[in-house]
Amino acid sequence: MTKDLQRISDFLDAKSAEAGAAKNTISAYARDLREFCDWAAKNNHTLLQLKQAQIESYLTLLHQTGLASATRARRLSAVKQFYRFAVEESWRDDNPTLQISGPGRSKHLPKTLSMGEVDLLLNAAENAGKTNEARSRDNCLMQLLYATGMRVSELMALPIASARGDPSMLLIRGKGEKERLVPLSPPAKKALAAWLMLRDQSDALVKKEGQTVSKFLFPSRGKLGHFTRHWFYLRIKAWAVLANIDPNKVTPHTIRHAFATHLLSNGADLRVIQTLLGHSDISTTEIYTHVLETRLHDLVLNNHPMARSRRRSAGKTSSEGQ
Repeated sequence: MTKDLQRISDFLDAKSAEAGAAKNTISAYARDLREFCDWAAKNNHTLLQLKQAQIESYLTLLHQTGLASATRARRLSAVKQFYRFAVEESWRDDNPTLQISGPGRSKHLPKTLSMGEVDLLLNAAENAGKTNEARSRDNCLMQLLYATGMRVSELMALPIASARGDPSMLLIRGKGEKERLVPLSPPAKKALAAWLMLRDQSDALVKKEGQTVSKFLFPSRGKLGHFTRHWFYLRIKAWAVLANIDPNKVTPHTIRHAFATHLLSNGADLRVIQTLLGHSDISTTEIYTHVLETRLHDLVLNNHPMARSRRRSAGKTSSEGQ
């Protein structure tokens, strides 16, 4: 098993270096492959001994334990990539996963919020803090999240340098270190300017004491140097309670979904939304097209010649019957 763990480590190092995979992705691969390795060891096998039928037995076990199809698909993806790497490194001559197909990912519609609910959350974030600094910080966080559709990890690690100079756009470093520009709404620009003014006042005191100023826009005293995703998750739940919105409906990712859904429902192009969200594949963005159904339905009914003629006929029949 020790050799298998070393091979997994080699695979993860290569994946991180060559593909530029995000840290969260690498962590997920590590967890999945180590659990797979544990299963193999319990069945007296090494990873390089396993055949297709045995790997399929492992996947069947995952299904029987009730794991979601998306989780099983991710684990199979990690296993497939490991064996592809094993062949490239000449650890074994064949790839036992070539003929294995996954469960697929069921495309559930993303949970989202109405524009009215987002307004309530924005108001709660602006007024919930106990100090002026906390209120300004929270207002800035929420405004930036909704204005840009950033992932919460991107928002938490945002460098203060990216916010200098009264920017109309922010440079975001996303998954795989890919960069993208996202525009700021007027309320977001205003909230950012107010927070920067307070930050500068605080930083002046820090410098006066001979200490180093944080490079992050939203600094904390934790080891990361900035607030964590978990911290923000708890904050946004608290804002939901204050706004009288079911907190089960509200997560940082829900705001990202709301950003995309509201843009699309107001006429934004799907390719533009793909760019703003940082999706590498348009198919990931296409899940938001469900919001177009009502708008397209009304568009056809109001503009198609046959629809208009039927409405005229219906109106004539109604008047004749009176």
